Amino acid sequence: MSTATQETLGLKSDAPAMPVKAPIVLTEKAASEVKKIIADQVAAGETRTLHLRMRVVGGGCSGFQHKLDLDPEVNPKLDAQFEMLGVPVVIDKRSLLYLDGVTVDFHDDLNKRGFSISNPQAKGTCGCGSSFSM
Repeated sequence: MSTATQETLGLKSDAPAMPVKAPIVLTEKAASEVKKIIADQVAAGETRTLHLRMRVVGGGCSGFQHKLDLDPEVNPKLDAQFEMLGVPVVIDKRSLLYLDGVTVDFHDDLNKRGFSISNPQAKGTCGCGSSFSM
């Protein structure tokens, strides 16, 4: 059995390993809203490229919480980068373990406005829905 390395595949050894398929789904509504928010930041004077950063952090009643932020910083050693519907997305490699199959959506209804995250790996959620358990 042979093992392919980055060098035998003709890739630079310092090239970051990138997952082929994004582990999350960003809906068109969510992508559109992120683009609007980024455009607002650029209009306010932001000159750096902003990425949608998705991560999982410890906390909440059930143990884990999803976090969405705009982040100009990317660390190729710690982060995986994706492009989804024109939105640059960054996920730290530790959070990738918890985000496979996640859908990020945006709602703009009378009863609900904001981003929602649906994680099929979550075993349970707290009463308010802001945290989950694995």
